[in-house]
Amino acid sequence: MPLSAFLPAGYDARRPLVLIAGQGVYPILAAAAARAAGVPVRLVAFEEETRPELVASFAREHHRVLKVGQLGKMLDSLREFDAGYALMAGQITPRRLFKGLHPDFKATRILLSLKRRNAETIFGAIAREIEELGVTLLDARSFLDDQLASAGCMTGRKFPIEPDYVDHGIQIARECARLDIGQGCVVRKGTVLAVEAFEGTDEMLRRAGGFKTDEALFVKTVKTRQDWRFDVPCFGLRTLETMREARIAAAALEAGKVILLEKPAVLEQARAWGISLLGFA
Repeated sequence: MPLSAFLPAGYDARRPLVLIAGQGVYPILAAAAARAAGVPVRLVAFEEETRPELVASFAREHHRVLKVGQLGKMLDSLREFDAGYALMAGQITPRRLFKGLHPDFKATRILLSLKRRNAETIFGAIAREIEELGVTLLDARSFLDDQLASAGCMTGRKFPIEPDYVDHGIQIARECARLDIGQGCVVRKGTVLAVEAFEGTDEMLRRAGGFKTDEALFVKTVKTRQDWRFDVPCFGLRTLETMREARIAAAALEAGKVILLEKPAVLEQARAWGISLLGFA
């Protein structure tokens, strides 16, 4: 049985995998899953971003803690670890990409070369630097197959939103993703209440909560040309709690593409709060 459906052909589980870890539980889950598969895992963490308990779970010689923007040091770490593969997991605070960044010479050179500066262009440039070392940057869903949204109503009840309104929400979300605005939206009975942009999912949900939200639907999708090496959309307990605060009781998530962080716990809590979760194709 393969370790993960998202690993490249010829994947060598004996080579060190360097986890480049941002915020939240996502990197913790990725590290645990890779370790459970018997893969030697090393860690590159970031000050004020990566959770301390993840850093503490690695031996001193198996991790490095850097400032956001120290690209040269990150690349040096990959060499020191003799990395065969790298995996980016967890978001870096968006504002840090533009304010509070500590770019070294390598990062400065890349930033100056970019005509457009957004998460996609910045991380795309970093990905190229990593792969120029001969390190394969993995699909960020690797080892997390069991954490993905699955097709159908995942919370086990009839989904409360009419199919036509679900289709409308999916159409809006996909168009926003195609235009690189964001990967989510909130709709209600054919009306768009909010779309996700630079502020992120939780702030969008809070804005939508200022309107009438009975029969409102949150939709999360992926970009038309999604780069699966980074920026994989996630849905976790924090987002579920924000939905509850905003009085939004239904979400549609693209099956096989959106990661449900701590999926069993998310589904259990969603049922307890009366929030319905649908996986769509």
